[in-house]
Amino acid sequence: MSTLSLEDIAGTLRTARLEGASITAPSETWPALDVDGAFEVQKINVEHAVANGDRLVGYKLGNIAKVMQDAFGLDQPDYGHLLASTFAYEGTTLELGKFIEPFVELEPAFVLKRHLRGPNTTVADVINAVEYVLPAIEIIDSRVRDWAISLPDTLADNGSTGAILLGGTPRRVNEVNLSNTRGVLNFNDREIISGNTRNILGNPFAATAWLVNRLAAYDVEFEPGQVILPGSCLKAVPMREAGHWSGTFEGWGTIEFDVSA
Repeated sequence: MSTLSLEDIAGTLRTARLEGASITAPSETWPALDVDGAFEVQKINVEHAVANGDRLVGYKLGNIAKVMQDAFGLDQPDYGHLLASTFAYEGTTLELGKFIEPFVELEPAFVLKRHLRGPNTTVADVINAVEYVLPAIEIIDSRVRDWAISLPDTLADNGSTGAILLGGTPRRVNEVNLSNTRGVLNFNDREIISGNTRNILGNPFAATAWLVNRLAAYDVEFEPGQVILPGSCLKAVPMREAGHWSGTFEGWGTIEFDVSA
């Protein structure tokens, strides 16, 4: 695709995000949009955000679990940049009206102490690079109407990122069993869904290694201090009404937030 077309797609998605309005899938409006072009669109909007005062703080992997791929009609994971502006504080209230069609996910979050760069990054490399792990909530939200997305659509939309909350119970990687930790999402003190960290490609370290190696094709290097979201341990749950959400990793920690109408 031409640079002009990529800029047009980026501008359309940027406007949709600012206005909180959904659009027709970019792959329908611009049928030539492919995965590489979509990632370029993503980079254009990240660079625009940083140029206007935002900050790149990490990377995310989405739809790594089969239940997530099935839910959104994808057969591959997506990935995106994490911007500081998308992070919210635990215990605060989020306004439902600032999202389009949001879903809540529970996942671990890694904070790095060493560089990671593919190709050929291994699980051992990831374990050695992680400073600590936190419970996290990701609220995914698509600018594409009715979540009618293909892989290029969600990549162009920065992995459908909405908001991210980090919990306050950091653990060293040898203090939690990320191959077998149950996670539960509750809404208004009622269990909605549960999952297990093993759903994240066997364990979140493996998912992170996959992400590092995939993004090496775009000359991306992960840096110390960055946050890495390796994907949800359970199927995302629609966030449709005001109330209180909590996500708990058993034997580890809980993260909570409220939603106002």
